[in-house]
Amino acid sequence: MYPSTLTQLARANPFSAPLFSFQKVEELQQTPNGQRTRTLAAAAATEEGDSCEFGSRRYLVLCGLGGILSCGTTHTAVVPLDLVKCRMQVSPEKYQSIGKGFAVTLKEDGVRGLARGWAPTFIGYSMQGLCKFGFYEVFKIFYSDLIGEENTYLWRTSLYLAASASAEFFADIALAPMEAVKVRIQTKPGYARTLRECVPKMYAEEGVWAFYKGVVPLWMRQIPYTMMKFSCFERTVELLYKNVVPKPRAECSKSEQLVVTFVAGYIAGVFCAIVSHPADSVVSVLNKESGSTATQVLKKLGPKGVWKGLVARIIMIGTLTALQWFIYDSVKVYFRLPRPPPPEMPESLKKKLGLTE
Repeated sequence: MYPSTLTQLARANPFSAPLFSFQKVEELQQTPNGQRTRTLAAAAATEEGDSCEFGSRRYLVLCGLGGILSCGTTHTAVVPLDLVKCRMQVSPEKYQSIGKGFAVTLKEDGVRGLARGWAPTFIGYSMQGLCKFGFYEVFKIFYSDLIGEENTYLWRTSLYLAASASAEFFADIALAPMEAVKVRIQTKPGYARTLRECVPKMYAEEGVWAFYKGVVPLWMRQIPYTMMKFSCFERTVELLYKNVVPKPRAECSKSEQLVVTFVAGYIAGVFCAIVSHPADSVVSVLNKESGSTATQVLKKLGPKGVWKGLVARIIMIGTLTALQWFIYDSVKVYFRLPRPPPPEMPESLKKKLGLTE
């Protein structure tokens, strides 16, 4: 029996770079005792040597590993910029610009002060990356199964949006505790200097709620961010190969494909920063102040206050998103995972539209 779902996903969805096409996805086999079993046949890859089938358990596990490496390492690398950005949001009168923010921090805390909050950042965003990228793959396959081959192509942007929003819902639950700890360490002077010092102190004061009170603002910030991150990236890759790259994608080397991945990631990151920044400001202030609610913080900041630190965040998120896609795609290359190409219109749809005989 020929594919009705996974092939659709393979053909219809641009994913971080190249992919493959299925020849036979499902076949019935007869066991020695006469019972018939259903198995997934091996995919016929565009490039021979893929280490696993698209959508297999190994594929999804390694995609999760790619998410851990891409999010955990990049967010930890930009902790100094994140620290200044958070302080600009919660104390704009003291940290009036990026330059002044760095100067004040260095004067008060020294060079080591710029790394404050690195441990919860690494742990929290590693868990978020695992869920974000791993579940994105799961939900993209699941939703493609539901709508079929032709609708997967026609509504591919909506598919990216739905899959990424679903993945981020769970990713933020994993991120929330460490995000709360990180912001408390970075923005409340004298409260705590390390993860081990901060966690029991927060728990003693507010209980478990201290670690999850920011999850709703996190959803407000991260779900629009991730929807933009994945959908903009997917469509930008598609457009770059179609209109900018001077040769067909199949003729590009792995390194050239990774350059396209980085450029598309940076473009997506700029849009991500803009759409999610107001909620990011609320999260920063909320996790600094005990007993506050998101509504109270939003009223306190006002229309202008929620945009404080936007330039720093554009620089940070643009670089982060580009590096995350680059690392994630590199992990897929290293482990020889199937990598989807830009989408092509299914033959059945071409016939309906009269594009083929």
